[in-house]
Amino acid sequence: MPIVSSAADAASLKRQRYVFAICCIAAIGGFLFGFDSGVINGTVDGLQTAFDSDSVGTGFNVASMLLGCAIGAFFAGRLADRYGRRALLIVSAVFFLVSAWGSGVATGSLEFVIYRVLGGMAVGAASVMTPAYISEVAPAERRGRLATIQQVAIISGLFIAFVSNYVLAKIAGASTASLWFGFDAWRWMFWIEMLPAAIFLLALLGIPESPRFLISRGRDDKATRVLVTLLGEQAGQAKVAEIKASLNADHVPSLRDLINATSGKVHGIVWVGIGLAVFQQLVGINVVFYYGAVLWQAVGFSEGDALLINVISGAVSIGACLIAIALIDRIGRKPLLWAGSVGMALTLCLLAYAFSTASMVDGKLALAGDMGVLALLAANAYVLFFNVSWGPVMWVMLGEMFPNQVRGSGLAVSGLFQWLANFAITMTFPIMLAGIGLAGAYGVYAFFAACSVVFVMKWVKETRGRELEQMAYE
Repeated sequence: MPIVSSAADAASLKRQRYVFAICCIAAIGGFLFGFDSGVINGTVDGLQTAFDSDSVGTGFNVASMLLGCAIGAFFAGRLADRYGRRALLIVSAVFFLVSAWGSGVATGSLEFVIYRVLGGMAVGAASVMTPAYISEVAPAERRGRLATIQQVAIISGLFIAFVSNYVLAKIAGASTASLWFGFDAWRWMFWIEMLPAAIFLLALLGIPESPRFLISRGRDDKATRVLVTLLGEQAGQAKVAEIKASLNADHVPSLRDLINATSGKVHGIVWVGIGLAVFQQLVGINVVFYYGAVLWQAVGFSEGDALLINVISGAVSIGACLIAIALIDRIGRKPLLWAGSVGMALTLCLLAYAFSTASMVDGKLALAGDMGVLALLAANAYVLFFNVSWGPVMWVMLGEMFPNQVRGSGLAVSGLFQWLANFAITMTFPIMLAGIGLAGAYGVYAFFAACSVVFVMKWVKETRGRELEQMAYE
């Protein structure tokens, strides 16, 4: 018996390591999502100088990627139901490569926007396909922790982008200064991304397709082999039957499954998914990600100090995600969302108060010593609350909350709204900065954070420990 037990334990450990490995490979898409989102942070001055653009033009150059994200998220979800989760991740890896190269060689705003939109399509596809893939290969009892790897990867990508931007600008002297081979530092900031994009593309060739997708396309034999590898012989065979029972036998998944055939109304779970996706953006987190360097320079920090603050924020974010991994399968998704909303509302109010005391010095905003410290501490506390809650948990829930029949379509619609909200927040921040100031902008984000508390308490259902085949429409 001890020998049998030991052999069974060894086989189980081997399967766990395999699941962890393929989840980590899929999560490289999250890393590139984060890197591509964060790299723009250090290139704003370079773009403005190279393309001679005004504040509105620069704002669109920064936000243009988000249009591609909305397109990529929506169509990836639909195309993944036809061609597979892994296949769409491979396409996104190719798009990441092309976008990183093209953004660095662009000589004008239009050319730059085209490449950034292409990169945005890759980000959008990876943002919905990575959590979908991980949720569909991970066991229920570990799904939360494994799916949270994506957020760790996203924040790691942001962190590495911030570090890369800081180091390259430091070596060159400024983001607009010439670096290697006569090219400006801001161009190298984009080209650095080609390395992880190439690794992602090659690594994807070694992972299996999602077994739930394979069954939805009638490829039961291949799905069985994958599930036996993931779960073991007996559990794998049983899971095939469960997945088949959860899918409609008369048609493959499609957008029409989002509508209740009896009432003609959109299923309630879809509205909850949209709400989660939109609120994650309305709290203003991407203002910190996309405009962090500009924001801190606006209150008196040098470019080098501002980029260093971004690095600190990235490190705080990674630490917060590790806390989320430890808690998400223990206390659940809903408590983390609720606590995060409360924490963000409070810290955003503190930020609004701090910036309300700012004064103009030599044409620039400046904070008094105590208020500068308060703003810095509140901003990092805000980032911590976000990344221990809404950052990872929203993606975890979108990847697992929908029934098998509508997972691709539900992710497509939720992802579309998520990126449209992201675009709206990113485009309106410069306008609010000029109109109502930093204090007013953070006041708006604090209001939405408070609203998200009510949304979570009233409409969000707990999914901890539930099999994907147990997810309901309402």
